[in-house]
Amino acid sequence: MSTSPALLKTASNFVSFVNASPTPFHAVHNCVTRLEGAGFLRLNERESWGNGKVKRGGKYFVTRNQSSLIAFTIPESEGKDTPLGMSIVGAHTDSPRFIVKPVSKREKAGFAEVGVETYGGGIWATWLDRDLSIAGRVVVSGAKGAAKDSYSSHLVKVDKPVLRMPTLAIHLDRTVNDKLSYNTETQMVPILALASKELNKAFVEENNSSAEVSFAEPLDITSHHHPILLHLIAQNLSESIGESVTPSQIHDFELSLYDTNPATIGGALDEFIFSARMDNLFSTFAGVEGLVASSASSAPSDDRVAMFCGWDHEECGSSSAFGAQSNFIESIIERVAIALKLDSESEGEAYQRTLASSFLLSSDVGHSVHPSFMDKHEENHRPLMNSGIAIKSNSNQRYATTSQTVFPLRRIAAEAGVPLQEFLVRNDCACGSTIGPLVSKIGLRTVDIGAPILSMHSIREMAGVRDVTYLIDLFTKFFEKFGTVDTLASTVD
Repeated sequence: MSTSPALLKTASNFVSFVNASPTPFHAVHNCVTRLEGAGFLRLNERESWGNGKVKRGGKYFVTRNQSSLIAFTIPESEGKDTPLGMSIVGAHTDSPRFIVKPVSKREKAGFAEVGVETYGGGIWATWLDRDLSIAGRVVVSGAKGAAKDSYSSHLVKVDKPVLRMPTLAIHLDRTVNDKLSYNTETQMVPILALASKELNKAFVEENNSSAEVSFAEPLDITSHHHPILLHLIAQNLSESIGESVTPSQIHDFELSLYDTNPATIGGALDEFIFSARMDNLFSTFAGVEGLVASSASSAPSDDRVAMFCGWDHEECGSSSAFGAQSNFIESIIERVAIALKLDSESEGEAYQRTLASSFLLSSDVGHSVHPSFMDKHEENHRPLMNSGIAIKSNSNQRYATTSQTVFPLRRIAAEAGVPLQEFLVRNDCACGSTIGPLVSKIGLRTVDIGAPILSMHSIREMAGVRDVTYLIDLFTKFFEKFGTVDTLASTVD
């Protein structure tokens, strides 16, 4: 029996999303497009949210650094003495990858190479012999008719293979099948082209700059990178913004490598998704879809704020101005609580009561049992893809799950018709972590969950088609009904 058309449609929508999102900047841009299409309004952190700018019945979103996003809906009705609780889904927008170095120009043995830096904890050998390209954010001057000294940032995505990290032939290394291990600094440097003296000379003459790397002019980075690379970026920018951009207008960028092989649905019964960046665009996609679905639902909903948070930099510890350890979520919760506070409350009391009444579903992907490595899982905690969402538990608080946070989740899952599984690491294995414990420190009740996948942190991961729908359904019901479930709980602190 093949997978149902409804499940395939939802999975295909996710595949389209991940294919269009090679970097966190693109992921947030695509989430914003989806939210705006559903009637959500952009808010700016630098502006006042008073005087009715944030009001009941509204749908809003805020971004930081173009790579982190918080979106939320506010209920129509107003409680008399009840604090304004928030039902929050949290995820992250980043994935392990290679990032182009600030000075990337390298040349060896007649090849033009691009210096790259590892980001996060990737399975780096999986990037070898792949058809790679570049994408990210570029800062340019004088774009779209602006003054020469004005700057703006734009997204770029080169839609063709331009880079490759080749392996060494087995004839030159007979031990390669014993252990495939390459030095990420010296042996995993992507090749861009054959070194071209003619092109380099033409570029120097055209831009009136030095062929050697120079730091004399702070605004000029043309000597930091190969001319071919800068021409590719300028050409892509020209096409995307509809006007000519020259390499000399490029003053900085954050570019990542990505695999040009697109995500796809696979397996004999169309049960699987083969894709890059499912850690953690899987949860990001489902979170936004669940929020949009709940905001459009005609079913009665709780008098609670429904909120989705997607943070950057989880893969390297979340300790940035737009990571989960920043004040991003605290700031948004506080500003919304103050804008909607009861007349009898002070601003501080409104914030603290809202925080104490709120709940976070921290959603990252989880580890599906691997048929060839079953002993890597604790024998009673082996989640399987397409069999339900996994609850992540760890008594050492690598996950923020507790019995009091799990029970409300079980009630929501039962209403949504979503099966749940359990995940716990073996005592003799290290346990990973995610945003849950980091965000819960502000006083948020939290449970950590995830859709089980295989090959986590590989350039090509594997997930279940059914789990996309499971996660969206769970989030939608959570946004609609968590308040009702929460009022049934009697908690003694």
